[in-house]
Amino acid sequence: MARVLLLTNSQGASAEVLPSLSLLQHQVRILPAIGSVLVDLPETDCLFLDARRDLPAAKSLAKLLAATGAGCPVIIIATEGGLPALTAEWGFNEFILDSAGPAEVEARIRTSIGKLEASRIEADPHSGEIKSGEVVIDENSYTAKIRGHALDLTYKEFELLKYLAQHPGRVFSRAQLLQEVWGYDYFGGTRTVDVHIRRLRSKLGTEFEAIIGTVRNVGYRFNVNRENLQDQNS
Repeated sequence: MARVLLLTNSQGASAEVLPSLSLLQHQVRILPAIGSVLVDLPETDCLFLDARRDLPAAKSLAKLLAATGAGCPVIIIATEGGLPALTAEWGFNEFILDSAGPAEVEARIRTSIGKLEASRIEADPHSGEIKSGEVVIDENSYTAKIRGHALDLTYKEFELLKYLAQHPGRVFSRAQLLQEVWGYDYFGGTRTVDVHIRRLRSKLGTEFEAIIGTVRNVGYRFNVNRENLQDQNS
């Protein structure tokens, strides 16, 4: 059973947006299809975006999801008449017609999650290594290398880099990083995160500093793909 998030501005339940989804045994949560929900998305295995009526708004939100990194596959719900408007520019993983049957909806969910899992970081549980892009992190020796070059990191810098690398493409707010890396009992402000990000980028060097990308007004993410290294960095 998957955790499914449906973004829609429809007043009805999921049965009205994608009727077959309500017939499956998944945990479905519904939130408004607005940009502000991306600041603190709930833990989700698969995200459906309702694009049946307002295509321009859906396209803008889909592109924002792609830019910030949803951390899960994004499936566009469209009508047959809206299909010509769907292009790669939207940045979604899959699309489905609102009239699709339960078997097709289930298949889309399963294959989308499977594809994402297959593309995630490679981790060898025996070696303790985490590989993400050109970064290799050894949890056993607390060392990190980029393209074979060892990085001289403090403990917190290492933990911050490791956490971001474990979730490539996903955007975390400063408050989330403070909680996950420094812990609940830390009483410092979120500026601590900015300072450590700045130090990390300095140690990565000018060639690789953009691996840690800034998403304006949201937070930071770990960029894996070269084309994403042009992100807005502070």
